[in-house]
Amino acid sequence: MEPPEHRAEGAGPFTTRLTWHRPEGGTVVWESRPARKRGALSVRDPGGTVAMSPTADTDALDRLRRLNSVASGAFFLGGTLFALGAGVAQFGSGDPVESASIYLAGGVFFSIGGYASLLQVLNAPRHSPGGGPLAAVRRRWWGYEPMRLDWLSTFVLFAGTLVFGVNLLDSFLQGLSVQQINRLIWTPDVIGCVLFLISGHLGFAEICHRSRPCLRSRSLGWWVVAVNQFGSVLFMVAALAAFTRPSTQSLVNADIANWGTLCGALCFAVGGVLQAFERP
Repeated sequence: MEPPEHRAEGAGPFTTRLTWHRPEGGTVVWESRPARKRGALSVRDPGGTVAMSPTADTDALDRLRRLNSVASGAFFLGGTLFALGAGVAQFGSGDPVESASIYLAGGVFFSIGGYASLLQVLNAPRHSPGGGPLAAVRRRWWGYEPMRLDWLSTFVLFAGTLVFGVNLLDSFLQGLSVQQINRLIWTPDVIGCVLFLISGHLGFAEICHRSRPCLRSRSLGWWVVAVNQFGSVLFMVAALAAFTRPSTQSLVNADIANWGTLCGALCFAVGGVLQAFERP
């Protein structure tokens, strides 16, 4: 039997939405984010009624639910700890080791959240070639799929958390010159922020099915990406303000660096809370 007619959409070479027209009428829509977050696709019957249909067995859906809980909880804790670290740096005793320790703990949770997000992609139900039904995959702990936009977005995010880890560990070094501070601490910070921004842009492309950002205020996934991307912008502002000027051996603006980090971290904490509801 011939497979049902289908239409593919996406950003550039990436496919993020497939629409099948069923012989009996109505359509079935696969979108990459709902498939990996909720384990479901959208079904519209001939009467126009839209419903979400599970695409995997109970074990696979439980796996996605657990991964989503880990990712959302980790980003909430990571964002909260980063905000606390920035608050200590701005209002606390001024001990850099104290705030650095809190930042490091938050960075660990950010990395856990990034890896759990990547696992969601690797363990999400897959669509079959030729328009066949979606099927659950065996449990996977790693995979290389650069032609999938959701994999690329979460991989870049995870890489960003690891680069932030370099910055956080180097912040414990003592007796550094201004050049060493900017090379070992500031540069990884900026690179991590750039990777977060790239990941957020790819996240928008996945939801909007095009390269340009869009407004989808009724989509919970859109709000998760938008809040996190705003947090990434604030992180970048904070990183630029944290550059140490060789002439004065002081930060460009310590207040902006601390407040940008604090507000950006709160965005990720809020994003973690919103993500908790984007589950099977």
